[in-house]
Amino acid sequence: METREIRLKYGRGEVTFSLPAGQIYFEVVGKDYPAVSDIPGAIQSALEKPIDSPPLKEMLHPTDKVAIAVSDITRSWQRMDLVLPTLLDTISEAGVPDGNISILVVVGGHRQNTKEEMALLCGQEVVDRVNVVNHNARELKNMVYLGKTSRGTEVAINRVAAEADRIILTGGIIYHYMVGYGGGRKSVIPGFSSIKTIQQNHLWAMGRELGSGANPNARSGKTRGNECHEDMMEIAGLVQPDFIVNVVPNAEEDYAGIFAGNWVSAWLEGTKRVDEIYSVPIPGLADIVIASAGGFPKDINLYQTGKTMDNACYAVKPDGAVIIVSECLDIREPPEFPRWFQYDSRLDMERALRADFTIPGWVAWKEVECSDRASFIMVTLPQNADLVRRAGMIPVATIGEALEIAYRKCGTKEPRITLMPQGANTLPVILPPHPGEGRSGNG
Repeated sequence: METREIRLKYGRGEVTFSLPAGQIYFEVVGKDYPAVSDIPGAIQSALEKPIDSPPLKEMLHPTDKVAIAVSDITRSWQRMDLVLPTLLDTISEAGVPDGNISILVVVGGHRQNTKEEMALLCGQEVVDRVNVVNHNARELKNMVYLGKTSRGTEVAINRVAAEADRIILTGGIIYHYMVGYGGGRKSVIPGFSSIKTIQQNHLWAMGRELGSGANPNARSGKTRGNECHEDMMEIAGLVQPDFIVNVVPNAEEDYAGIFAGNWVSAWLEGTKRVDEIYSVPIPGLADIVIASAGGFPKDINLYQTGKTMDNACYAVKPDGAVIIVSECLDIREPPEFPRWFQYDSRLDMERALRADFTIPGWVAWKEVECSDRASFIMVTLPQNADLVRRAGMIPVATIGEALEIAYRKCGTKEPRITLMPQGANTLPVILPPHPGEGRSGNG
């Protein structure tokens, strides 16, 4: 029987194994997309010829106070240190002095970033040039109340943004398994919103009733009918950002596109690029899915591995088997995450999440839901076994052990196997059975 050698990234190394060639059903791989070669030139062009907006320089006056939102250290792949120098120079050319510019590190509900992390995010030159401050979602004295959304979310935002004459959002767009896509409005919420606003908004990622679990519309690639996303758009609409600069990465995490201009339409153009690269049509569901998060740092912990687990669920049959290849060197990060697996029942876990909604809690919940859909086996470090079990998965140390269990669990001796070497980024989308039915993502 002809076999094929498979190599998947694992931490800073890889795992190697062989499969019967005839059993390999599909390989979910993102589209090759060329990197932007002249980044400063591309940024300058995007600022001068933005989408559905006047050029940035024409929007500014010398007396303006300008707030620039920059994602925190958990999004350092966005490389805003490449964007900010050109952005600041453009603002200066409009006559705005550096003293009128503040960079707001939009941590959402995350921890505060250190000075060293700010320098990494923005570049030391930028940190030395303008005021750079952390958002603190729990510091209520520095919040300004703006009103309520139609869903009742009470909107309060950071005073630096509220008192600015111009708000510029920066960030990156990839799939997001709660609100469809990252970027755009996410710089506002959770970015620089109050903790109450964040929690009220994010509860829309859950079903209406206790016991219903996650909202099925709160998922990767879906915006229409995604109530959490729609509430976010209302929140950002109350803020009315003046301009955005969002980037989309290719598979090598170079820039595959820079999208600047109107905070809605420029972001939407960016989501199209994400779909073009990472939405992968598949012919059907497999008996076994073997997915790598993509190696370090995508598989640094179980929290990050949740993206790969969720994407793999779209490619496997109900009651099939999924092998996740994820080293999880720091499996217990972030510190809050492991505690969500302490509950004796799914209902107790869901009740606790609804009472005190946090993103780590929601990620933990999604992982538990994934492990209910199929048999999840994780190739990981031996010391991770206990937490992996509590997340509903079977921990193993080798790919050989994982394959043995998967074959036994999937219910057939000759399974159809789908490979996902870029599991954290690629979204499998089943091809519609009839022309014109549309895909399951943004529709």
